[in-house]
Amino acid sequence: MANSASQVKESKFSLALERIDARIARDLRALRRARSLTLAQMSESIGRSVGWLSQVERGISMPTLADLSRLADTFGVPMSLFFSREQQSEPEMEVVVRANARRDLGVIEDGVEEELLSPALGGSFEMRHRTFAPGATSTQKSARDTEEAGYVLSGTIDIEVDGTWHLLHAGDSFRFKGKTMRWRNESDENAVLIWVLSPPVY
Repeated sequence: MANSASQVKESKFSLALERIDARIARDLRALRRARSLTLAQMSESIGRSVGWLSQVERGISMPTLADLSRLADTFGVPMSLFFSREQQSEPEMEVVVRANARRDLGVIEDGVEEELLSPALGGSFEMRHRTFAPGATSTQKSARDTEEAGYVLSGTIDIEVDGTWHLLHAGDSFRFKGKTMRWRNESDENAVLIWVLSPPVY
């Protein structure tokens, strides 16, 4: 009986690892292609062979945490991008992101936390869940050659687009492309937004 229970646990653990391996493989391939990097360039950057990298992207080899750390640095993404808080089953994880399974993107600026809402990396756009703490302010204007859109779930936030400030409340939305922008939360409560970028950054 004990052996049977142990075998079931081992089987479930193996299946979970296989799902993690498969997703990391897809993520690494998507990140590399989005940045137009070759396997040879990646090999030189992280000190691993082209053959090993190819095996990782095909789910044959599994990178260590040290490997993932170097890969994350090369891609300019947080290491937490490769993990979710709660593993989901196939094929759901390719279509749906449960609230407790979002991937943590960390603190992008002081007072701003992000989670990835898109099920997989790549595609034509990505969705993020952003929380702006009271008093959070962007340190400088930024401009990206991306189309960005957002929807305010709760709270209020000011955004400046091309020199004009707009105060947004819950239920308000916005969209712009290739324009300078910055933001600030001057209220005493969190501002929570859904943020969409096209093409995706991750």
